[in-house]
Amino acid sequence: MKEEEQLKLGNQICFPIYSVSRLITKAYKPYLEKMGLTYPQYLVLLVLWEHGKSSINQIGERLLLNTNTLSPLIKRMEKMDLLERKRSVQDERSVLIELTKKGLSYKAEAAPVPQKLLKSLLSEEVELTDVMLLKDTLDKWIAILSEKSENRSE
Repeated sequence: MKEEEQLKLGNQICFPIYSVSRLITKAYKPYLEKMGLTYPQYLVLLVLWEHGKSSINQIGERLLLNTNTLSPLIKRMEKMDLLERKRSVQDERSVLIELTKKGLSYKAEAAPVPQKLLKSLLSEEVELTDVMLLKDTLDKWIAILSEKSENRSE
């Protein structure tokens, strides 16, 4: 492919992924607004619902977010009484994040959201198998790109 062709927006692999990511986040908005949550806050709750008490570093690793991005988000969620930050007894440098009763109670309200969103992605042209294949491929890319990123930072 010629250099000029490589620089056309329609030929970019990442642009459709970027666009779909933004559109999916937008599709979540009506569901999350009912709970007063942003999409990144929802992701933090997903991690804590699944894994329980976690350090900021553990949450960051699972969400592929840096601590400097995550810390203000966690502070806002603490002000909303969704979680608590506590210093680890074993390691004073580590801050542990734990859900409050309110944060735990959001789980029941959030439970139907993934299914509703998935339904909105399906059509005559896009079936469940297509969505699952795409997810598997994206998971592989995340692993590949994360590994390359780690190797570069060493």
